Amino acid sequence: MAHGLEKDPLFLLYDVARLMRTRADQRARHMGMTRAQWVILAWLELEPGLSQNELASLVEVEPITVARLIDRLEARGFVERRADPKDRRIRRLHLLPAVSPVLTEIRAYRSELSASIASAVGDERLAALTAALVDLKAALQEVAQSSPAGRAAS
Repeated sequence: MAHGLEKDPLFLLYDVARLMRTRADQRARHMGMTRAQWVILAWLELEPGLSQNELASLVEVEPITVARLIDRLEARGFVERRADPKDRRIRRLHLLPAVSPVLTEIRAYRSELSASIASAVGDERLAALTAALVDLKAALQEVAQSSPAGRAAS
């Protein structure tokens, strides 16, 4: 990088996120999957029963994109759509037992990445970094919600 960008926090955040996405892409490909599919599976493990629209909002893609990804995961026997008991128009997403080896691989990847990060910066600095990122995220969300465009999207 040139012009001091290697120390610019915005560029560093972008580059670190890009490197993590690239590693996740490579790891997911070894299982014949995509990082996007892994993200969906991780969310459904954390929050079973999400709707496709809720999931689309969480992963910041269009609902049709989530629908296509779910179609592929459903075809592999990893996910099923179930009618919402309160609103039959809504389909809730649930993981099936066949996804267990994939979830194990996702957890292993996350554990290895966390260990790598902790090794690189140390526990104390990692705790400080985590706290700073939580604060940064909250501040950016607040700015986004207080802006005219953010209020219109809510």
